[in-house]
Amino acid sequence: MPDDFDERLRKARTRQGLDPLPEKDGGLPQSSWGFGLRAGVELVSALIVGAGLGFVLDRWLGTTPWLFLVFFVMGGAAGVMNIYRLVMPTKQPPAGDRPDAG
Repeated sequence: MPDDFDERLRKARTRQGLDPLPEKDGGLPQSSWGFGLRAGVELVSALIVGAGLGFVLDRWLGTTPWLFLVFFVMGGAAGVMNIYRLVMPTKQPPAGDRPDAG
């Protein structure tokens, strides 16, 4: 009986807007602003990491500017791949249909 009450309470709180709606589609942002912000952060962070790593390696190995350029391009490619994965999420079968489910 307490489980029934908890379920009804959760539905009522969601209906009144007191609890957030459960996330669907693997946690994708619900609003266009959230989606755009996440895509921008994914791209910029990948570029910063790639450029930073290339800059540090260039300073350490004395190969300026070649490793910076290579890692900047690789960071851009990684950012584009992250955005692609954000836009095209993989569909996973239910747990009972997977071969590794036991």
